[in-house]
Amino acid sequence: MNELKALESLGLTLPSPAYLAGALLFGLVGYIAYRRGRKNTQPVLTWTGVALMVYPYAVSHTGLLWAVGAGLSAWVYTQWKP
Repeated sequence: MNELKALESLGLTLPSPAYLAGALLFGLVGYIAYRRGRKNTQPVLTWTGVALMVYPYAVSHTGLLWAVGAGLSAWVYTQWKP
């Protein structure tokens, strides 16, 4: 427990469970979109999938993670062609 307090004194904190769940969920959606875009030669899906997989590394706030992830996932949904 002292190690956790030492890390917090350095400004490092663990992410919340909601953040971890969002990062995992949007990473999986991004991977699926990336694979589908590469298979069907749809660059919009490919690059949106890459964005979904990468952006959790740049966002530190849980609410922003969920908002951007929902927006990008909605974009994937509109671009998905059977």
